[in-house]
Amino acid sequence: MKKQVHSSEVRKAALDRLAERGVRVEDIAEIVYLMQSPYHPDLTMEPCIESVKAVLEKREMQHAILVGIELDTLAEKGLLSEPLQSIIASDEGLFGCDETLALGSVFGYGSIAVTTFGHLDKHKIGVIKRLDTKTSGGRVHTFLDDLVASVAANASSRMAHRLRDEQEQAEVLAAGQIRVEGKAVDEAG
Repeated sequence: MKKQVHSSEVRKAALDRLAERGVRVEDIAEIVYLMQSPYHPDLTMEPCIESVKAVLEKREMQHAILVGIELDTLAEKGLLSEPLQSIIASDEGLFGCDETLALGSVFGYGSIAVTTFGHLDKHKIGVIKRLDTKTSGGRVHTFLDDLVASVAANASSRMAHRLRDEQEQAEVLAAGQIRVEGKAVDEAG
C-alpha cells in the first residue's frame, strides 16, 4: 500500500512554495481588503488575513498551489517538453489550463468568488500584477498569478458572506430579538 501524505505535510509544502515564490498571506489579504472595503468601510486587514489563512487551509487549494507552482518551476528551468515548455514559459494567451486549475478551486465559494476571480484575472491587482509572467523579471508565474487570484477571490467571498451574517445578527440583537430554531423571537416572549 502506498504511503498516504499527511495533511500537515501538504499544508506546509503549499505555504512554503508560496513563500519561496515571494507571496505572503498579507499580499493576498491586501487584495481581499481592496475587494471588500467598498462594501464595509470599517473593514481592517485582520479579518482579511484570517480569511486568506482559512482558504489556504483547504486541501483542494493546497493541491492546486502545489501543482501550479511545480509546473511554473519546471518551465522556469526549461524541463518541460515542447511545445508545453514554450507555452507555459511565455504564458501563451490561448493557454487556459492555468485559469482552469485556479477556477476549479473557486467554485466551492459561490458566485461571488467566481465573478471576483474573473475580475482579478483580467485586472491583475496587487501581487497578482507582480506575478504576471510578462512582468516578473524572468520568473515563470503562469499558474501562480491565477492561483493567487483564486485564493483572494475565495477569501473575499468567504468574508462577504461572514460580514453579512454578522450584520444580520447585530440587527437581530439590536431589535431585542433572539434566534430560536432559525426564527426571530422577541425576548419578552
